[in-house]
Order: sequence, then C-alpha cells, then structure tokens
Amino acid sequence: MQEELKIYRLTPLADPEDPNWQNARYQGEVVVTARSSGDARIVASEAELDFREIDAKPAEGVTTDMASAFRNEKLYTVIEEGPAPPGSDRGVIAGQVTVDNIISTEL
Repeated sequence: MQEELKIYRLTPLADPEDPNWQNARYQGEVVVTARSSGDARIVASEAELDFREIDAKPAEGVTTDMASAFRNEKLYTVIEEGPAPPGSDRGVIAGQVTVDNIISTEL
C-alpha cells in the first residue's frame, strides 16, 4: 500500500532582519510533499547540507539537521495545502533549499 502524502507549504514567520535568523539562513517559502506537518519540517531540513555529508564532521554520529530553521516554530509555519497527486514522492517540490549553510575548511 502506498503511503498517503500531502502537500505542505513552509512559510517564514519572521522577517529576514529578525534576530532569530542569526543562526540560520533565510530561505523563503518551500513546498514539500510529506506525511504530516512535522514530517514536512523534516523533509525540508533533510534537503539542507549536513555535517555528515562533507569533510567538516564535528564528531562521529553527530548531525546538524536538528539545527535547521525549518524545524524552528518561531521562524517557519507549516500550512497544509491538500493531498499530493497519486504517485508523488516525499520531498521538496517548490522553492529552493540552499546547501551553502556549511562551509568546508579543507583547502
């Protein structure tokens, strides 16, 4: 049985100049297909670059995905848009999630 996915819109709540953005990049609106509103935050955060994916690992088994702005309720709200078309895959379908949130120090 195929999982039932819905379309969710992650919309910034805070202005780009808001101090809550000091530890995160302002990325604008993102639309995803996901299982739930919580899963929509995970889908968006998984699209960002993580320490485990580059040479800048802070320690074994440590991930940076929990620090994503998409998981912060003060920065983003999640709005359900409706059911996803049949055959849709879980993932980002509109907007742009940047992957320059981590800078490698390797020369």
